[in-house]
Amino acid sequence: MRPFELTAPETVDAALASPGTFLAGGTTLVDLMKLDVLTPERVLDINTLPLQGIDTTDGLRIGALERMSDVAAHPGTYPVISRALLLSASQQLRNMASIGGNLMQRTRCGYFRDVSVPCNRREPGSGCPALTGANRMHAVLGTSESCVATHASDLAVALVALDARVRLVGSDGERTVALADFYRMPADTPEVETDLRQGELISEVLVPRLDWASRSTYVKVRDRQSYEFALCSAAVALDVQDSRIVDARVAAGGVATVPWRLPSVEQALRGAPPTQETFEAAAALATEGARPLSGNGFKAPLLRRTIIRALREVTEEDRA
Repeated sequence: MRPFELTAPETVDAALASPGTFLAGGTTLVDLMKLDVLTPERVLDINTLPLQGIDTTDGLRIGALERMSDVAAHPGTYPVISRALLLSASQQLRNMASIGGNLMQRTRCGYFRDVSVPCNRREPGSGCPALTGANRMHAVLGTSESCVATHASDLAVALVALDARVRLVGSDGERTVALADFYRMPADTPEVETDLRQGELISEVLVPRLDWASRSTYVKVRDRQSYEFALCSAAVALDVQDSRIVDARVAAGGVATVPWRLPSVEQALRGAPPTQETFEAAAALATEGARPLSGNGFKAPLLRRTIIRALREVTEEDRA
């Protein structure tokens, strides 16, 4: 790790006025600094800023500096969010990692994290070895000729499914952006990962009130049960009334360059009975436009099966 200056601004305004890289839980930033992937000269510890709080008065409002473990345990947290957080990391990491930091975490692509090899996301224009190299963990949706790295956050998948928004604060004031629009697919500029502007901070996450999201889950498929990133995941929430699916929210992780909302799957579910046949027909639409690589062709059928499993989980009482 290279030498750096550490400061702790006492107010949000002071933080925004100070050049440097923001540090919250540090569970991603410190790792990347140790690898020399990120080499900031100045790090701003923002943990004392007033960006905490969980409020359920109208929907769910989560301060960006709330810890993952606290949000997962809060009684007002929707099951899909709580489960995504619990499956994201070990208890120790969940006690440290912040919600805002989780949403801003960088890809776990091995090429991105290895400074001895090219990576368009780390060094624009240098190339993407994953296109022809080891790519079992990489994306099949939302890819480009510049980058095929998957997005790492489980939480972001659950929040995108629920139409969450992020409030951003910067020197020009505040703005609110849909989380689905906050993340950018790589196209020709994979180094531009989000809509966050220079000097901005995520101040809070806003999830709209969705009473029927109490019927929701997050299914994560991975190589090992403990502390591993997703090969594939699915966030699902269903509104079932009179043996019909009135509304649905479905998003996928581990298979795309951004948290991947699946509107065609949602549309296929609406108005249909919650049966295996319905789930299979809807899940078949999830892989439209998929572009498998040499080592990850299994992800397309795995995504379909993962969605079916999640749909079955949230309708178990109806089938009992």
